[in-house]
This record gives sequence, structure tokens and C-alpha cells, in this order.
Amino acid sequence: MLNFDWLSGVSQETAKIIFLAFYAVIGFLVLLLPKEYVYQGIPEEDRHWWNNLKLWSIVVLLILASIYSNF
Repeated sequence: MLNFDWLSGVSQETAKIIFLAFYAVIGFLVLLLPKEYVYQGIPEEDRHWWNNLKLWSIVVLLILASIYSNF
């Protein structure tokens, strides 16, 4: 069985900060994705801001982080 007794000394606030930092790191890694990878399959003339997967990924991460930070 898994034994997480070693985490008993970590406060809830510290755990929350650690997980919010994970969201920030994931968001940073999303921003590093190349433009051609983000717009893969969409011709140059048909690219619009709403097709940018980076934007939607960051929006979803912000929603998840805000929900997690409130609860």
C-alpha cells in the first residue's frame, strides 16, 4: 500500500502553492510550443486568434488553477 505519512508535516497552504506552481510550469511549457505546431493543419491565410491552441490551453489552465486555489 502507499504510505504518505511523510507528507503529514506539509501544510495545506504549502501544498496549494506547490500545485499552483505546477500549473505555472505547464503554462510556461505551453508557451514554448512552436507556432507551426500550434497551427498544424491550418493554412497560413486561414489562421485566426481563436485557432491558437496556446491561448485556449492557457485559458483552461487559468480556470483550473482558479478553481483549485479557491478550494
